[in-house]
Amino acid sequence: MNKITLIQPDDWHVHFRDGDILKTVVPETDKNFGKCIVMPNLVPPIINGQMANEYKKRISKFLKNNLNLLMTIYLTENLKKHTLINAYKTKQVFAVKLYPLGATTNSENGIKDVENIIEILSTMEENDIPLLIHGEDTNPEIDIFDREKSFLDKVLTKITQNFPKLRITLEHITTKEAVQFILSSKNVVGSITPHHLASNRNEMLVGGIRPHLYCLPILKRDIHQQELIKIAISGNKKFFLGTDSAPHEIKLKENECGCAGVFNAPYSLQIITQIFDNHNALNKLENFVSINGTKHYKLPNNKKKVSLKKFKNPIKFNDYLGSKIKFKIYKPQFSIFWDYDNK
Repeated sequence: MNKITLIQPDDWHVHFRDGDILKTVVPETDKNFGKCIVMPNLVPPIINGQMANEYKKRISKFLKNNLNLLMTIYLTENLKKHTLINAYKTKQVFAVKLYPLGATTNSENGIKDVENIIEILSTMEENDIPLLIHGEDTNPEIDIFDREKSFLDKVLTKITQNFPKLRITLEHITTKEAVQFILSSKNVVGSITPHHLASNRNEMLVGGIRPHLYCLPILKRDIHQQELIKIAISGNKKFFLGTDSAPHEIKLKENECGCAGVFNAPYSLQIITQIFDNHNALNKLENFVSINGTKHYKLPNNKKKVSLKKFKNPIKFNDYLGSKIKFKIYKPQFSIFWDYDNK
């Protein structure tokens, strides 16, 4: 197969940051996707509907293609029920994001103890409000490569037992344990990133440290990468694309204590298509990038279609995006032959 036409994909997990960065990074998602869920971990975090609406307006200034922005609220232990219900019913926010305290970029206001948000989780279950989870145990005694598994065992198991009807997305999953947890759960689905499908920890660490591959959850062993690929290409409706595209200015990545985040928005669909092609699974691609997420979030598929073509020679990646503020663009270590057909 040298050409494929798909329902326009969606990105169910993206970071735009704020300020001057928006004009550089927002157009990359806008030109590639129909809908996206926007993360709320700004400084200060988005903690109510008004803040979400104002942030949406700032993003919208840089849209040209009617990207449907689905905003989220940052779950803190101080979030009030009436604040959440009002923001959701007025459609200022689409979902709620749970960050464990200190789990990733700007998570200083995250959840220290899930017991402190039981009332909010109950409210979300009653009102069918989606819960998006960064699933890592941030206890400093837990090895960074084991944080996801520990979270599943200690936290997510309790949440699913206590709230069996709460719609949960375990975001940017990285381990075979996460895959199995989702498969065995009635109310949990998982998003998977291009970089966790295309890379593993050897690529980040062997032969020198590559800071632009440093992300959270961190890249894992090859055996986990292969399990992610296997479930993604299976067509299973519980798994879908969430790029977790997370731009950081180069100087913030390449320093003594570099930020976590991989900026993959410009070529995410091309990378995913190549992976599916490599595994003879192009017939399952549309499920993963265009259909499964919309079903979980109870939204319609995009009406627009996109076509990709397989070229004889590998496509050329731009190394950087931006001029005054520059971002390194993620590129896997294998060749990509797929690109939009109109190029």
